Amino acid sequence: MRKAFGAALFAATLLLPADVSAQLGSETGADRIVTAREALRKGDRATLEHLAAVREDHVLDAYPRYWLLVNLLARPEPVPVAALEAFLAEEAGSNLAERLRADWLRRMAEDGDWPGFLRLYPALRNPDGELRCSAWTARILSGDRSALDEVAQQWAGLTDAHAACDLALRSAVGSGQVSEDQVWQRIRRQVDTRSPAAALASLSMLPAGSAPSQADLDQAIRSPAPWLDRLPPNFAVTRGRELALIALARLAREDIPAARLRLLRIQDRLTADERSYANLVMAMHAAIDRLPEAGALYAAAGDIEMTAQQRAWRVRAALRARDWREVRNAIAALPADEREQPEWIYWLGRAHAAAGNRDAADSLFVRIAGEAHFYGMLAAEELGQPFMPPPATPPLPRAKLDEAERDPSLRRALALYQLDLRTEALREWVWGVRERDEQFRIGAAHLALRHELYDRAINTAELANPRSNFELRFLTPYRDRIEPQVRAQGLDLGWVYGLMRQESRFVIPARSSVGARGLMQVMPATGKWVANRIGLSGYHDGLLNDPDTNVLLGTSYMRIIMEDLDAHPVLASAGYNAGPGRAKRWRDLQPLEGAIYTETIPFDETRDYVKKVLANAVIYSAMLEKRPQSLKARLGTIAPTPASE
Repeated sequence: MRKAFGAALFAATLLLPADVSAQLGSETGADRIVTAREALRKGDRATLEHLAAVREDHVLDAYPRYWLLVNLLARPEPVPVAALEAFLAEEAGSNLAERLRADWLRRMAEDGDWPGFLRLYPALRNPDGELRCSAWTARILSGDRSALDEVAQQWAGLTDAHAACDLALRSAVGSGQVSEDQVWQRIRRQVDTRSPAAALASLSMLPAGSAPSQADLDQAIRSPAPWLDRLPPNFAVTRGRELALIALARLAREDIPAARLRLLRIQDRLTADERSYANLVMAMHAAIDRLPEAGALYAAAGDIEMTAQQRAWRVRAALRARDWREVRNAIAALPADEREQPEWIYWLGRAHAAAGNRDAADSLFVRIAGEAHFYGMLAAEELGQPFMPPPATPPLPRAKLDEAERDPSLRRALALYQLDLRTEALREWVWGVRERDEQFRIGAAHLALRHELYDRAINTAELANPRSNFELRFLTPYRDRIEPQVRAQGLDLGWVYGLMRQESRFVIPARSSVGARGLMQVMPATGKWVANRIGLSGYHDGLLNDPDTNVLLGTSYMRIIMEDLDAHPVLASAGYNAGPGRAKRWRDLQPLEGAIYTETIPFDETRDYVKKVLANAVIYSAMLEKRPQSLKARLGTIAPTPASE
């Protein structure tokens, strides 16, 4: 098979002009890999064909062949079936074989080769959402009606499905497995998001003659208050009620009082379930906005079916109101799998404790008290157990270290990191540690640490066992650069390391999707502002890639927002992620427990971020100071919003 594949590619190189062949003839080793990757980026097929035909004893030898096949799959001409099959056979079980198989399946879906898709798909080990949708399409078009049953069963979770799911979704509706009411529920969920445009596409799934025009739906979404004010007297006779509910949902995202007023005007023409739905939507947004009427709106919604997000915000609204009875009731109403989440175990324990039922509270706290995360630490402290410096992890057998060093995927990953091909390296690493036992993963984490791949060491050790391996999971690299700046700014070293671990995992060239850079993920605009504030001359955005400058600017910003936010680490952590203005607005009119403030942060990303940063800080401080630490003390109490604000 190896010879067949090589022969096919060698034949292709014979078509190259002589000067090109001569120019590329000396490319070997790492140079060959780098040149091939650049050729893929440029779409330079001739260079890829030449380099792919070379065979050498190099850990990354297969990459030029893989990149050539990726290039060929992206072209409109017929795919090279023989070469693709030969590569999949030769590289069976590898990351490259998995990725090439996925790319080939996408091409088959694009070409409408559904029989071929069904033959190739079963060997794919980890299909993404797009390919799962394409697999449904292939089965439906082949007459497999069980695919329609699967789509119907998963309908509620497909609100944000990939466009490849369109035929499967429409087929499930057209076959009757999904009802018209379920389509309207999908439209409602899509409308109540930041990007409601998807609802317009779902509208076309409704039966002919029963759907409003896209223009009407678009107007209800874009101008909900005026649209509701112009409702005709007979709007409730038809599905016009659905558009009214959609307009109420959009208005609730902007102005709860305005939405409540308009619901009062039309509620007599809505069904009981529709009134409950309108109250539920307003309740969740009132809870997110920290409005006191959230509890009453949830009560008005009654026992209507809720989404996981709506259920969670019912608990949070009760927490913000310090209504422990309602906290208990709201958690009791959660499905069993949600009740088992650490946050709800902890808050249910707190609710029992507030009611004087200490035995019930302690029986809940003890279930998570041994876990080194935000709520595990808080539960342990309720039992009188501060977070202790973690014990040293026993040494790993040398055989496991050797096994990690010999692993083909990890060897390829290390070679790719050396060539600064970080995306490819990460994919190889993730493939290499998947479905492996704990000791292999710990060995891989040690291997990563030896090569100063701190993010891989942390993540792999976390994957191995999130309850141990603290020396690997909570590394303190670059301490000689970081600690002097931390001391100069008067900050807590554990907090800075906790924040930095969450921001970048200590990857110096880290860059986020929104442009934040470096160890402390400083945004260019923030870097410029801080540089002016501290008098750093000659600043330009390129300096964010310098670790020393990045740490200077990041720690300076931490100090500035700490000073502006009551010197409170919860507010400052939230401010570092979402902006200090938002952190201020999320306060209450009266003193608020830091844990409740954190749990009721409106942004999912920021709420999770603050929990992790503060838990990280406790662990780092315990390890650095070698003494017990209290998360509750760090959370403290959030001072009320000043009257002047």
